[in-house]
Amino acid sequence: MQLNPAVQSIAVSPISAAYAHLPHRSGDQDLLDLSQAAPAYPTAPVIAQRIAEVAGQPDGGKYAPLYGLPSLREAFAAELAHDYRAVVRPDRTMIVAGCNQAFCSVTSALASPGDEIIISSPFYFNHHMWLEAQRFVPRYLQLWSEDPVGEATELLSDRTRALVLVTPGNPTGAILDPATIDRFADLCERNNIALIIDETYRNFRGTDEPAHQAFSRAHWDRTVISLHSFSKDLAIPGYRVGAIVGGAAMLNEVGKIQDCVAISAPRVGQEATLTGLVDAGEWRKEQTDRIFQSLLSFRTMMADRPGGFELVQSGAFFGWVRHPFGDRSTDDVVRDLIVQHDVLTIPGSAFTPEDQGFLRFSFANLDPASFGDLAQRLARLS
Repeated sequence: MQLNPAVQSIAVSPISAAYAHLPHRSGDQDLLDLSQAAPAYPTAPVIAQRIAEVAGQPDGGKYAPLYGLPSLREAFAAELAHDYRAVVRPDRTMIVAGCNQAFCSVTSALASPGDEIIISSPFYFNHHMWLEAQRFVPRYLQLWSEDPVGEATELLSDRTRALVLVTPGNPTGAILDPATIDRFADLCERNNIALIIDETYRNFRGTDEPAHQAFSRAHWDRTVISLHSFSKDLAIPGYRVGAIVGGAAMLNEVGKIQDCVAISAPRVGQEATLTGLVDAGEWRKEQTDRIFQSLLSFRTMMADRPGGFELVQSGAFFGWVRHPFGDRSTDDVVRDLIVQHDVLTIPGSAFTPEDQGFLRFSFANLDPASFGDLAQRLARLS
């Protein structure tokens, strides 16, 4: 048989590539896993109880409505309205099987092969993989330059269909301020392109202030598309529930794609999410506060640059770290960290067009007592 060359050309997920080194570990230390940004702790007891209840109900395994359970859409819209201090109607939301699927479906509804989509560099690797698979053309925006909006303007062409922001960022953890997001929204509105904001980690910013003011803009749903995940916030990544917020015309096109791909997000996951939004508020805050404290501890540990590793940006679940071995590929550094020192991380080269000497540390799953151990292991790498 013949395979799609566009898919064949895509690199294997860096998480899978890093895990492939695990059987070759030579040490006898406990593994410090800084690879995947998935909560290591269980979901809230009230959510687990609801999952068990739904699994035993006659309709627990049936399809949910294409756009999501109405009760969940209402609860999610109400939370957005509260958190962003804006009007967000339930009919401007769509529940999907995770935020990755949200991105894939939205970009496929917006663009055709050969069309261009602007993504920030460093980018989220799954976003880049999907653009390559669909033969969309990524244009790279240096988001942390002195004038990122001006730089984005220079990247525009008549083939540009969307500009993608991830905030807090994956892999950097860096957070865009609302004023900058508003300038990007102005740019996209003037040029009739979509502004896609991936807000997977919005509840891990260390503040209750609105992440942006985009939902307060007149006719925001003609330009802005906001993507969300419940995996991290509710510790239910395996139940695959995310959401899209945007205009009715766009959601209608996304619905066609969803009907072909997943039909609907799993009903049990949607019921779990609804319970989390309505009944697990205190638990959610405890988890986000705890992870923010881990972020502060991680920054303190990295301030001494153990082994010459330099923390360049951080936030949410992530640290964007420059390694000190300028004469070595980052893949080699990652392999040695895993095999010789039992530190599982992934190379920053998975998030950039070329190897720039960075690693992504997803520290949120570490016990704070492990940070000192991590510093010692980094210092021993040579």
